[in-house]
Amino acid sequence: MTTRITKQATTDDGLKKAVEKRADVNLSACYQCRKCSIGCPVADEAGSPPSEIIRRLQLGAGDELLQTGLIWTCLACETCYARCPNRINFAAVIDALKSIAVEKGVAKPKGDAPLFNRSFLNTVKSYGRAYDLKAIAMYKLGTGSLGQDMDKFPAMLKKGKMAILPPSGADKRTVRRIFEKAAKNRGTGR
Repeated sequence: MTTRITKQATTDDGLKKAVEKRADVNLSACYQCRKCSIGCPVADEAGSPPSEIIRRLQLGAGDELLQTGLIWTCLACETCYARCPNRINFAAVIDALKSIAVEKGVAKPKGDAPLFNRSFLNTVKSYGRAYDLKAIAMYKLGTGSLGQDMDKFPAMLKKGKMAILPPSGADKRTVRRIFEKAAKNRGTGR
């Protein structure tokens, strides 16, 4: 697949520098071996594989890169990181791009990934661990599709895939400290 990369008129490598700072990576270390892209489970569906994202950043891509599908479909499985001979943490790069896109209001992801992430993290913050039933209910309320997929709920309960009651026994204090530290270090990649 041939991808044409055009550099917009910019005075500096603003996006690249912002991503490197937030993700705490050196994107110049990438020599395009493409091992990250070959191992990526969503590269084909996303339209832009990890190696292309890095190359576009190296060449001075601007905000158009924030519209890339991989930003919102990345699974953060870190297969790319495990395969990278230069140990470039691409999942951190994606997180940095995602946070920049949200801050700038540039990207409108397909689907409701940000809503799902907020719903999930709010349950972890409240209960100290994931509470699937509440996360799904919050997500479904947010999308306006509360009744959708209700036919699957009894089977999930029967198979033990979902609990009605919230989880207990979590170290909520430790989880709260993690959220506080994440809020304090927001966007720094540390």
